[in-house]
Amino acid sequence: MQHTVSTQTLIKASISAVVVAAIALVTFILPAEYNIDPTGIGNKLGLTALAQAAEVETTSLETTKGTDEFQTIEVIVPAERGIEYKFYMKQHEKMTYEWLTDGASLYFDLHGEPEGDTTGYFESYSIATINEMKGSYTTPFAGSHGWYWKNKSDKPVSIQLLVKGQYEVIGLKK
Repeated sequence: MQHTVSTQTLIKASISAVVVAAIALVTFILPAEYNIDPTGIGNKLGLTALAQAAEVETTSLETTKGTDEFQTIEVIVPAERGIEYKFYMKQHEKMTYEWLTDGASLYFDLHGEPEGDTTGYFESYSIATINEMKGSYTTPFAGSHGWYWKNKSDKPVSIQLLVKGQYEVIGLKK
């Protein structure tokens, strides 16, 4: 049995696909990526929290290079989500850091990804579940270096990150 599809059926299917895509855009993509929620559904589903995580406040411009003074960066990790905050550093550059949450412990992975690598390779420097940490590290290779934090709680967690050293802020990695 051979089925043939009429032009009218193709047009109906195409229009249906466009309508479904528009609904997905307005209800899911805009709230999650851009914090634009014309229907209010994104807020009810918790999708706007994803976009709000991208609204990072810093005490200086994101393109500023690290200095001898600590730069303070506020990061919000949405409930039941994970985010990455990164810095570009050349090989053998050093960063001193301290971070602390507003109380809740977070799973984290402090790691680096080599510049130009396309394999997905990364090297972890420290992994734990805690609510604060101090330290320093010297990068073994040029690339992006920083933290992945995962919030397993049902409430957003605020992180105060203090950094100084030799770096350029990349910011939230999407």
